[in-house]
Amino acid sequence: MKKKLQLILIGFLTGILNGLFGAGGGTLIVPFFVFILGIEDHKAHATAISIILPLTILSSIIYIKENLINLPLTLNIALGSTVGGYIGAKLLYKIPIKILRKIFGIIMIIAAVRIFIS
Repeated sequence: MKKKLQLILIGFLTGILNGLFGAGGGTLIVPFFVFILGIEDHKAHATAISIILPLTILSSIIYIKENLINLPLTLNIALGSTVGGYIGAKLLYKIPIKILRKIFGIIMIIAAVRIFIS
């Protein structure tokens, strides 16, 4: 029961960060899964993506109601990201965990530096 409550709390915090910043799923859940729960990296990334779907749908509905979405930008990026997401999902198990962690870490560092200096 305690572990289930912890998972719900992590999901709750992730949902708030996703709603506020448009990020949080992968950046929070993947390290939590890997380093706290000991879930294998490939499964952590795949599970994080599955968790993001309901967060994204709900957040998008609220953003649309508040007229906060740039629809042409969204549609074009969604087209490219859908194709990229398919390719990335197919590649996930072909990338060794050591390389996957380095790629994920580099992306997180670049994003953090850009946010910090901008």
